[in-house]
Amino acid sequence: MSKDGNPGVAVKVFTFEENRERLSVSIPEVLDPQYGMYVWPCAVVLAQYVWTARTELLQKTVLELGAGVALPGVVAAKCGAKVVLTDGAELPLCLENCRQSCRVNNLHDVRVEGLTWGEASPEVHLLPPADIILGSDVFYEPEDFENIILTVTFLLRKNPQAKFWTTYQERSSDWSIEGLLHKWNLKCKNIPLQTFHADRSHLAGSHLPGCHSIQMMIISMDM
Repeated sequence: MSKDGNPGVAVKVFTFEENRERLSVSIPEVLDPQYGMYVWPCAVVLAQYVWTARTELLQKTVLELGAGVALPGVVAAKCGAKVVLTDGAELPLCLENCRQSCRVNNLHDVRVEGLTWGEASPEVHLLPPADIILGSDVFYEPEDFENIILTVTFLLRKNPQAKFWTTYQERSSDWSIEGLLHKWNLKCKNIPLQTFHADRSHLAGSHLPGCHSIQMMIISMDM
């Protein structure tokens, strides 16, 4: 905590490398744990997937849900995607953190929008059709699962060829979205971490994801 009572901010650097190509991004983290605005293990794994799929993203529209400090979205933008970052409309501190992540990485064309999952708000209708939707650890609270799936379904219907790339941390064997995927006519493909070099405890020069058990999946319309 700083002298004026505001939480301190530290900037963490993540470096992604493959085939002699290298990308470093800087992410400001709020140090006070009650704010929760720091890079979570799932975000590093999803950012690694974004990095390895970077050739698919050039000039594509990418929308990140529950962006927080927005590591995956920032990586997508640095790889040439047109990015929109979203987080809870009722969470102005999180939205400001998204903007700060863009500023420190000189990303001046990235939009930041408030978005409430599960609501057919004017904001969700105004979002551009996305080619790729990103979400790291959005399946955190079971009571939010259907609202997330509802929002993802709406976004996928705007562009039926779009994909939802998401990572989640295994916290309970009782938690499942299989029934919701069936209800909303969605299909899911699990992506083994070793296929994109994420089956390690340390990624992008960080100590994350550590010993956490992370899964990666791609959700799309079941057409």
